Amino acid sequence: MNFIYINQNILDNLFYILVSILIYYIFLDHGKRLSQYGKTLITACMSIPIILCMKFPIYIDEYCVHDLRQIPFIIGTLYGGWPVGAALLVILLAGRFAFYGFNFLTVIVYIVIFIITALFSSKFKSFNRKNKLRSPILLILFLGILTSFISLVMSDYFRITEAYVFYFIILPPFIIGLAVYIMEILKDAILIRTQMVRLEKMEVVSQLAASISHEVRNPLTVVKGFVQLLKTPDLTQDVKEQYIGHVVRELNSAESIISEYLAFAKPAIEKVDPISIDREIGYVIEMIKPLANMNSVTICQQLTPGTIRGNIQHFKQCFLNLIKNGIEAMPNGGELRIASYVTHDDLIIEIRDDGIGMNKEQIHRFGEPYYSSKEKGTGLGSMVAVKTIQTLNGTLHINSASGKGTTITVTLPAYDEDTSAK
Repeated sequence: MNFIYINQNILDNLFYILVSILIYYIFLDHGKRLSQYGKTLITACMSIPIILCMKFPIYIDEYCVHDLRQIPFIIGTLYGGWPVGAALLVILLAGRFAFYGFNFLTVIVYIVIFIITALFSSKFKSFNRKNKLRSPILLILFLGILTSFISLVMSDYFRITEAYVFYFIILPPFIIGLAVYIMEILKDAILIRTQMVRLEKMEVVSQLAASISHEVRNPLTVVKGFVQLLKTPDLTQDVKEQYIGHVVRELNSAESIISEYLAFAKPAIEKVDPISIDREIGYVIEMIKPLANMNSVTICQQLTPGTIRGNIQHFKQCFLNLIKNGIEAMPNGGELRIASYVTHDDLIIEIRDDGIGMNKEQIHRFGEPYYSSKEKGTGLGSMVAVKTIQTLNGTLHINSASGKGTTITVTLPAYDEDTSAK
């Protein structure tokens, strides 16, 4: 029964130490202001288990009382340096005298521990993890043997027993090894989390830059196509003005895209309007025809009038990306069929090509940034399309097989202006 009681006291002392370490790293990680006062923080956190260990010691027998106060004292000195060690030494001695009275031998023993640990702490910070785990174990083992020798020489009543060897010399190295290991794990976890936050920020910047270049490339591709058509001889003035009008509209579209991304850090309220899908998709088809002609692709359209509600610019950009993907999926030419129809309260838009198709993995990963089946693709066009459809409260379904073409079905909630007015 006495053995069980002793083990319970050891676990209590260990609990005080580990909880204080956890509290220290919680404050260090989440308290930005407190992290500036690292030495004060570790002093406060390590002084708590010192006091608690002395208040609730390990009663080995009626002549031998022990506790693990030296472990938080040594840890605080190793991680905080000699200023933290000096503050903990004062707290430790004050608590010792308050609980058990003055003892000159105790003062000598802990001053020796402080001096050796403080001298060792300057090298401790430069150690790798393996040496940081090994060195405190060897240090506390050495200090246990040294202080036992000092006590044996200076005290006539001091005796070394088997219980003393186990609890004073053998047990502390295992506990300090565990404590230092946990501290290093928590410190690495905080460091890794900080690095991940930094990498996520860099990833956002990278995606933003790639998105700008990708989204601007689409209207510039249309501009390039119409500029090449303007070189065609025997064009009438009306046709030239029509082509120039398309060029101006697409340049304005590129300018609008750049403006939206520049306002990314301070976004404005998104403008929502009724969208006539047959008119806007028809406009997108007219814009993309030069690219289709360059790839020997014929576009067949069968658009039923219908209205949804959303951002017109985003809607056009979404279907420009999807139609462009369909054209690029047919490098040897083919037919791209675009149809829309109304069912109940939904508008269905289908884009069907006779291209190379997609396998199951490509279908599953459709819309992921930086994933594309195209050799020079970024996947950002598909990502923008998927996000836009989700914003419009719609769904996107892909039916495809390698070598058999692809059918993309977009379902969007219909908008009835008359009903909404009521």
